[in-house]
Amino acid sequence: MGADTAAARLAALAADRVDHRFKGLPPDAEGLTVGELTAQRRNLFTGGFTTPVLALSAERLTHNLALMETYTTRHGLAFAPHGKTSMAPQLFRQQIERGAWGITLAVPHQVRVAREFGIQRVFLANELVDAAALTWIAAELKADADFHFICYVDSVRGVELMDAALRGTATTRPVDVVVELAAGAGARTGARTEAECVAVADAVAATTTLRLVGVAGYEGEVPKADPERVHAWLRRLTTLAVDFDKAGRFAQVAEIVVSAGGSAWFDAVADVFAEIPELSSPVLKLLRSGAYVSHDVGHYRRVTPFNRVPEEGALHPAFRLWAQVVSRPSPEQAFVNAGKRDAAYDLDLPEAQVVRRDGAERPATGVTVTGLSDQHGWLETTPEADLQVGDWVGMGLSHPCTSFDKWELIPVVEGDGTVVDYVRTFF
Repeated sequence: MGADTAAARLAALAADRVDHRFKGLPPDAEGLTVGELTAQRRNLFTGGFTTPVLALSAERLTHNLALMETYTTRHGLAFAPHGKTSMAPQLFRQQIERGAWGITLAVPHQVRVAREFGIQRVFLANELVDAAALTWIAAELKADADFHFICYVDSVRGVELMDAALRGTATTRPVDVVVELAAGAGARTGARTEAECVAVADAVAATTTLRLVGVAGYEGEVPKADPERVHAWLRRLTTLAVDFDKAGRFAQVAEIVVSAGGSAWFDAVADVFAEIPELSSPVLKLLRSGAYVSHDVGHYRRVTPFNRVPEEGALHPAFRLWAQVVSRPSPEQAFVNAGKRDAAYDLDLPEAQVVRRDGAERPATGVTVTGLSDQHGWLETTPEADLQVGDWVGMGLSHPCTSFDKWELIPVVEGDGTVVDYVRTFF
């Protein structure tokens, strides 16, 4: 796909009409294009937006994108951020423009979205044994010589299914695969032992439809993860790459892929990948961390590698969910009009941060989110909490992966409340 076509499809997002599909947007903006609404530079608090409404900080988004660009460059890592976190083509493009090698995804639908918006390099961090999806991938590879696609394999049976599906297509080049090494017994996907990895690699070598280009895995699944265990598993992964190379398994590839990296241990990935010796071909040291884009106030705030290595910088939580107090039934309790349909709740509950009343904003002292119903947030309030029906409560969110998917069009807001853009998501 040409750059002009990809740019046109991104630009077309601004031509979409604002209507009932997009929650939180001003009712009086009905019928405007997204571009026209953006040009109005409305204020999130006085411009007609309705609660609940999710906002993405413009300044914090820019900071986080720049920080990871600098980090990966400093450590000699290629970067394919996990796009399933946001499924936002505009953010894909910003990451590519900041030097990302490509985008990591998890399922075929996500790859279709990425291709629709011109992403030329996709790392599918999952096994792919769906014949219909493989037929489509083969057609994409045939139609676009610049499309680079890599996916996991972790079993001989999976290789056989892929081969059978691809032999029925008019594929003109093999699908590139990496053997996935599991993070340990009881972890998620991946071959559990090096011997199993060898068997999978042998099965790939016996086909003409697949090409082995490297090894990969996900250190976030290491049981009872700590720095010692994570480093040890990563060294197993890199040793597997070295052993495969010594066995001549990468003789036909110009670049050997070694990939890992969630959002909790990318410092360990940087450490161990720096130890990879010279191999028969250059090594693409591919990091896949994705939650950094918006970061959060819960899980990833606690486990970010920047806590362990603060001199590398710090990510900033970029999401804030605004809801309105709709009920204050007792001095100890209040309810806002945002719940499970609006906020991530699979890892941590939202965190009440600020309260707005009559244009003034102050800390949400004495206010704690204790639960979520479908459309209500349960707040516990202490005597020092100054909270009234009608107040806006700004909440930080945990786990970006289940925050983006609840909002199809997200205002990007500057510090003074000015909305400067809207991010479209596709889940």
